[in-house]
Amino acid sequence: MEKYQENLKEAIRSLQIADHMTYVTFPLVNEQRLLLKIFDEIYKSIRNCVNAILNYEYLYKRVHLYVDNGENMRTFAKCAKSYNLSHEQVKKILEILELNKKHEQSAMEFVKKDRIIILSESLGTQTIDVRKIKEYLILAKELLMRVNEKVKAQIV
Repeated sequence: MEKYQENLKEAIRSLQIADHMTYVTFPLVNEQRLLLKIFDEIYKSIRNCVNAILNYEYLYKRVHLYVDNGENMRTFAKCAKSYNLSHEQVKKILEILELNKKHEQSAMEFVKKDRIIILSESLGTQTIDVRKIKEYLILAKELLMRVNEKVKAQIV
């Protein structure tokens, strides 16, 4: 199995977990900290979709892969047009990847009302709430759908 196919398989799995947790588990338990776990699954799905795109394009020698993640993200942004991703979608994907980095490096995270507040070391804040999670989930589904369409179109 090719590397991009493994990435797509993992992306689908993470997306299914995030979807179930968002629409079934979260309303049932109503625990705000669950939003972080849902966000992690959405992040994994998006990261795997991006990796699938990069590996697929690399396989057909359309791009080069780099050790530097920033360079690979710039390469992804260039490839996004051929996957029918809008500029706004690419911007939102990069925002999710950046938010995850802040979440991992965060000094503290806490619940306030219906949202999770992520506090950085410089005391900057980022928030995650159910509305944002659902937006990110829709974006992840669209990304996965577009990648699947492009990959299947190339195989046939």
